[in-house]
Amino acid sequence: MGTVYRIGKLRIVVYAGDHAPPHFHIQGPGYALAVAIESMEIIAGSPHARGYDEAMRWAVENRAAIRAAWERLNGE
Repeated sequence: MGTVYRIGKLRIVVYAGDHAPPHFHIQGPGYALAVAIESMEIIAGSPHARGYDEAMRWAVENRAAIRAAWERLNGE
């Protein structure tokens, strides 16, 4: 598991050996979301979690770093 960024109790994570499409996870107390890197659409979970907006703002601004983590851990 590769934590790309931590915002208080939230983490943005990319897992090694994960399934397509390339995506990352936003994890917080009692919830987890999966978000597609290219479209930034939620593919699993609910966007109503506390801190979601801040995590997504960071992810949009740092998409290249998240994509690089995906490629490092999962290949192209």
